Parts: sequence; C-alpha cells; structure tokens
Amino acid sequence: MNLRQYRRKLEKTYTDRAIIQRYEDYEVDSETKQRLITKYQDEPCRVSQTGLARNGQTEAENQIDYDAKLFIAPEVEILQGDELEVTRNGRKYHFTAGEPFPPYSTHQEVNLTRKDRA
Repeated sequence: MNLRQYRRKLEKTYTDRAIIQRYEDYEVDSETKQRLITKYQDEPCRVSQTGLARNGQTEAENQIDYDAKLFIAPEVEILQGDELEVTRNGRKYHFTAGEPFPPYSTHQEVNLTRKDRA
C-alpha cells in the first residue's frame, strides 16, 4: 500500500475546518493567569458522530451532548482539553478534545465531546 496515495485519498474527505485552541499560562503583576490561545486556524478535518445524542432538555435549557471523532493530519498537535470549533457547511460546532491516540502515519483520530446549550 502506498501511504502517500492513501493519505491524499483520505484527506479528500476532510470537508470540515477546525480552529484549535488551548489554555496557556501568562503572568500579570507576578500573578499567573490563563488565556485561550489559537494554536491552529482553518485546519482541514472531518468530524464523525460516534454515539447517540444525549438530550438533556428542561424548561430552562436544551443541553446537547454527544461523542464524536475527529480525523485530522498527524502533524497537528492536539492535547486533551483543547477547545475546537469545527465548521461544516457554514455551521459551527464546539467540542472539547479527549485524550488523543498516537497518530498513524496518514492521519490521527481524536475523541471529542460536544456540549452545547441551544
């Protein structure tokens, strides 16, 4: 199997785009604080839903919860807890990254959790 060809074919399915952000420490007046830093912008990817949605609808809110899997290039460093905004067909979805598996030579797969309130 030619891995370069396989990777090109796989990346043709990457019709979504991701912004990947991470909390990092910074100092203000000798006090350590955290802020969200964008690490990657407009990264081609593909998100696939892996579990059934858990609907926590109440009179006050509609909580949307489900698990998904991100397929993305192996060079992109994603850490557990990273915040992702994935755009598909103009619609934005927000996820939190789980612990990533070691990447394959052609791609990596990262478990995600979507937790939005509509």
